[in-house]
Amino acid sequence: MSTGEARARAAEITRDHDENFPVAFALAPRDVRADMRAVYAYCRVTDDIGDAGVATRDERLAALDAWEAGLHAAVDGRGDDPVLIAAADVIRRRRLPVDQFERLVEANRIDQRVSRWDTHEDLLWYCAHSATPVGRMVLGVLGIDDPRRVALSDATCEGLQLVNFWQDIRRDLEERDRVYLPREDMDLFGVAVDDLRAPAASPALRELVRMETGRARARLVEGAPLRGMVPRRVRHDIAMFTAGGLWVCDRIASQDHDTIAARPAPGARGRAGMAAGVVWRMLLGGRA
Repeated sequence: MSTGEARARAAEITRDHDENFPVAFALAPRDVRADMRAVYAYCRVTDDIGDAGVATRDERLAALDAWEAGLHAAVDGRGDDPVLIAAADVIRRRRLPVDQFERLVEANRIDQRVSRWDTHEDLLWYCAHSATPVGRMVLGVLGIDDPRRVALSDATCEGLQLVNFWQDIRRDLEERDRVYLPREDMDLFGVAVDDLRAPAASPALRELVRMETGRARARLVEGAPLRGMVPRRVRHDIAMFTAGGLWVCDRIASQDHDTIAARPAPGARGRAGMAAGVVWRMLLGGRA
């Protein structure tokens, strides 16, 4: 399969998996946009392998091993999977570290082995595999690798990952038997796993989610200056990442930190509002 055919397939996957991707990076140069599609397709398929509900844990681990081996083969010019061929082309042309792509595979291996976390620090270690590599891939496509902007990207990605956890507490437990709330924090507030199965959050759980959401918000705010430190044509997209995460934080707060009774999600209208707000503030020269 040619690189062009592989990239076309990667573009199809972005359309099939995410209705919002066609408007992402719309103002970016064509080659940047094409590379973002290839990176997105790689991330999407990697997560799909890790979350395959019909397979056993051992089958998923074997599939992840084969996927990582296929990535290395594609980087060496021996690949046969279109998504991996497209990703390998980006890695070679942009000189991206392969270990960021490997970390995402490892995050999905961790998901097969770990379903409970002891401390907040342990959760941040997991984010260094599941979240920050994606931000670093995006920066790499933009030709950015300096420590300052990488650190801001890491903070943003950690915040997004954390707030996603607190948005999906019930779903993660019911569908994947995963609890990302650290045991240490649950013990501190007197919250048990059974409390997460209740129809609504208890006062203690609300206070726990308040604390965890505050941590996520702090990371998002810390990383927010990144939007003014990237090429102008992608500033809106970078600002939208932060705006989306902060919107969820605000929505969780508006629900009195009960994400058990109802999952906060922006929907199409909410996403449109965030986009309009970011553009408006950027046009005014203010903060997005």
